[in-house]
Amino acid sequence: MRIGSPHSSSSSSSSWSQFWSSALRSKRLVTAGEKASRDSSEFGLSRRLGVIDLVLLGIGASIGAGIFVVTGTVARDAGPGVTISFILAGASCVINALCYAELASRFPAVVGGAYLYTYTAFNELTAFLVFSQLMLDYHIGAASIARSLANYLINILELFPVFKDNIPKWIGHGESIGDVLSINILAPTLLMLITFVLCQGVRESSVVNCIMTVTKIIIVIIVIFAGVFEVDVSNWSPFAPNGLKAIFTGATVVFFAYVGFDAVANSAEESKRPQRDLPIGIIGSLLVCIALYIGVCLVITGMVPYNLLGEDAPLADAFTSKGLKFISVLISVGAVAGLTTTLLVGLYVQSRLYLGLGRDGLLPSIFAKVHSTRHTPIHSQIWVGLVASVLAGLLNVHVLSHILSVGTLTGYSVVSACVVVLRWKDKTSSQVSSSAEREGVICLIAVALCGFATGVFYRYDASFIFLILTIVIAAGASVALVFRQNTLMVVCAKYTKRKGNLKVYADTPGFSCPGVPILPNICIFFNMFLFAQLHQEAWMRFVILSIVMIGVYAIYGQHHANPSAEDNIYIEAPQEEEAR
Repeated sequence: MRIGSPHSSSSSSSSWSQFWSSALRSKRLVTAGEKASRDSSEFGLSRRLGVIDLVLLGIGASIGAGIFVVTGTVARDAGPGVTISFILAGASCVINALCYAELASRFPAVVGGAYLYTYTAFNELTAFLVFSQLMLDYHIGAASIARSLANYLINILELFPVFKDNIPKWIGHGESIGDVLSINILAPTLLMLITFVLCQGVRESSVVNCIMTVTKIIIVIIVIFAGVFEVDVSNWSPFAPNGLKAIFTGATVVFFAYVGFDAVANSAEESKRPQRDLPIGIIGSLLVCIALYIGVCLVITGMVPYNLLGEDAPLADAFTSKGLKFISVLISVGAVAGLTTTLLVGLYVQSRLYLGLGRDGLLPSIFAKVHSTRHTPIHSQIWVGLVASVLAGLLNVHVLSHILSVGTLTGYSVVSACVVVLRWKDKTSSQVSSSAEREGVICLIAVALCGFATGVFYRYDASFIFLILTIVIAAGASVALVFRQNTLMVVCAKYTKRKGNLKVYADTPGFSCPGVPILPNICIFFNMFLFAQLHQEAWMRFVILSIVMIGVYAIYGQHHANPSAEDNIYIEAPQEEEAR
């Protein structure tokens, strides 16, 4: 009995070959001189955002209610040393921001962010997986923020006697039905209102974000200055009551309080002067956030002994204990403003990512449609609003929060790797074997795996020797990356008989991340270290979602994507000619 046939075996082999040829293709880069920008096209987005808008966009995405909660929560373990935790986490984010800033300056013409960078530096399948991991974070995060915003609004209403204890739980606080379902009416209502604002156009959305973000910043500054007069410096001693480990652990927690600056990179197609303004927006917004967080940390730990801070609303409780109840009301208003801007920017970023994949064919073309007069991707915007509304209205998103941050850390790591890989592509040619590039990628993967292993060893209190070993291996891979690629350039120069700049990691036009490849490797290592600190459910989510999305790509994406289409070619920033 014949089990198989040569024809079926050949067909299977052909399908497998087609899958990999599609998965490994990448976006072609052209110079601005080879292709005009989308600015004059009715299918493009409208360039309305200036540098101030971009800075406020980044701040709006990063600072939410967390500044009034996370600071006190971590301070209960790290003590006044929570300030150092925020400085360490901020320093790590600055390095990540430098990588984002280079790529945002390098590809200023179109939306896409981490997805776009991955598509050009690596391949189609990796870009699709990065998108899927990021998108799940964004969808769950938006639902969670909407729930928190609804809760804050109900709490403010209940300050008035007429509403006290008269608002049903299913309206704003959530009516639980079992462990997973939780009915909430206000959260999806707020989501649809914000979606409506975003559909009106980027100018209207930017105005709302600017007003709310400025309000939030003013309130935080008032809180800091009001708290300064209540500080007792004796509360800062001991500064690190639980030692350095508590400070480092705190840094891994508060790292996520800075997440959001990458939203600026996704506004590339709507920025007036993207090559100049995007790096300023990314780094400027992050520096403002660091300053505000440090100020709040010093105030809260100076006002009240760290071990007496409340868990749910530590900053508000600290001012209430000092008889400054009006500041507590301001904090609630600031929390509402913070959550609103975080939600608005989050939904904005999601729609632009869907727009990018719709243009490339990895998602249905309806996501690529841009309104002819409002110049905003209405279909994509409505879709992300609906998904977040369903999650916020029906599910207990607190349970889902355990699988958050996977996409963010994955995206940040891949973006850092993109900086290194794209520097190679600048300096190497088709005359050089692709094996050299594969060796470089292996070094980057080794750094990532060592970062994850170090995080696991740290998390489970493994022997100090294992920590040192993984760090040494990562350092060795970084050194090998430097010397191996520079050796490659010498060979390439001899082959082509060219002279001049042989520096493989030479600076790029526009903003250039310093210290490449060492700084990006530090980013990758620390991001994967943080990845290891997440719940184990988050690790499972990463694996399961990746498998599912590979299936989606195999069924739909590989057959519809067209990276060589003229409308989808990504425009690289102009480059100066090399010295010869």
